[in-house]
Amino acid sequence: MTESRPRAGLATLSLIGICAVWGVTFPMVQDAIEHFPTMTFLAFRFLFAALLVAVIFHKELRGLARDGFKAGLVMGVFLTAGYIFQTLGLDRTSAANAGFITGLFVVLTPIFGAVLLKQKAGAPAWAAAAVSAVGLYLLSGAGKETHPIGDLLVFGCACSFSFHILATDRALKKHNPGALLVVQLGLCGLVSLVAATAAGDLAIPRTQSVIVALVVTAVLASALGFFVQTWAQTIVSPARTALILASEPAFAGLAAYLLLGDRLNLYGWFGAALIMGAIVMVEAVPYLRPVRPLPEG
Repeated sequence: MTESRPRAGLATLSLIGICAVWGVTFPMVQDAIEHFPTMTFLAFRFLFAALLVAVIFHKELRGLARDGFKAGLVMGVFLTAGYIFQTLGLDRTSAANAGFITGLFVVLTPIFGAVLLKQKAGAPAWAAAAVSAVGLYLLSGAGKETHPIGDLLVFGCACSFSFHILATDRALKKHNPGALLVVQLGLCGLVSLVAATAAGDLAIPRTQSVIVALVVTAVLASALGFFVQTWAQTIVSPARTALILASEPAFAGLAAYLLLGDRLNLYGWFGAALIMGAIVMVEAVPYLRPVRPLPEG
């Protein structure tokens, strides 16, 4: 994948902006699922988002070939698995552990890409991924507690998100981003709906906080958020995408600090700084390289 500097810069800024949106909505979602079944919340969120994107990209969706539909389903399977693993894991481990282990997709993505798809991430991306992993470890509370079953489930979430990024990268080589987005969001919503129905958790949102959280997360965090991620991956590599997405926990911590009064300790702030610094570092490296002189004619 060729990354021109201006387009790569725009994609990076767009991804960081969406991570900020995801971070800001995290406290909102956390509050909503305390009063509303989690899988039902996910079902409404993703089905509404899929419907919205389908209206916007209805022409592209009608033109999506069968192999494109299959590619969207593969993306949706990994996205859905990530959310399910995360939801199950959060019931069996601490939020700090879940945050750090989920963030391991930053390191797992270039590893899986190199092993399975023969992709080259480059030394700066590997170094930045390692720095981000340390930052996530500190931000999560330095792993003071372990919960084997829950931690393993959340590790499955990290693997799923890594595979989702890699599957998106492959699908975008042949198919329209908007059409792919409809398929994957729709699958995620349908699976969540089936799970909520099987558990007997189907309910109609009635409180204002839940309704607002559903609208905001469906429109901004899901429809817009995953479209930006999908579009950005037409420009930047999977390894760099994973690295930039690692900024979400830092934004979530900042949002919790500003909106809920949560306080990060010194390790947490240092971890957040490491994550953001790693992103700046990997983006700055190409600009620090000396320009090669043109060969003399």
